[in-house]
Amino acid sequence: MMSFFDEQAVTSSDKAFFRMRKEIVEGEIAAGSKLSEMELSTKYEVSRAVVREAINRLESCHLVERKANVGARVVTLTPEGLMELYQIREALEGMAARLAAQNMTDSEIQDLEGLLSSQFDEVKNQHSYYQEAGDLDFHYRIILGSKNASLISMLVNGLYHLVRMYRVQLGMAGPRVTTAFDEHKHIVRAISNRDPELAEILMRRHIQYSKNNIATKLASNQSHF
Repeated sequence: MMSFFDEQAVTSSDKAFFRMRKEIVEGEIAAGSKLSEMELSTKYEVSRAVVREAINRLESCHLVERKANVGARVVTLTPEGLMELYQIREALEGMAARLAAQNMTDSEIQDLEGLLSSQFDEVKNQHSYYQEAGDLDFHYRIILGSKNASLISMLVNGLYHLVRMYRVQLGMAGPRVTTAFDEHKHIVRAISNRDPELAEILMRRHIQYSKNNIATKLASNQSHF
């Protein structure tokens, strides 16, 4: 299957960028924390110039923000940020699901069904619904399945990792897991049936439910401070 996510770490900057991105998405580098070029260059055993380039790339992925007199910080997960991000995600991924129902090949749909089957046992035990980046990610495959290069670029290059940051840290454990998995099955059925309108409706609804779930967890976390 064609993948826009087959990333190869060619340079030391690539390696630092991929590692920092993973640690930010998964919360090892905490949301809202300040990024010190000196500390990171020591940690990763690379020059400060390499770290600086990696931070610049993370800024273009919306995972890092710079503020005057403060420097570079990891973005903070906020209710307002969640709302804005998921409004965009609902519209664009709804469109991706509509296009996927029209444009995915039969073998790509079979692969998508196989992905869900492989995750069934883990999900039914309600431990978590952790999805690796790239081809193992249900949403990622549907985005690629849209076959619309501009849409893929907006979602994958622009928003993908910030979405993963919210999902990984706040959205893929607990009672929501089973219902999210069932929603995925219905979306795949609509795509398999070549029903673009239903696929879009179900995807938009699924993302709304996910947003509400994450918003609840975010509010709960903030109330503990």
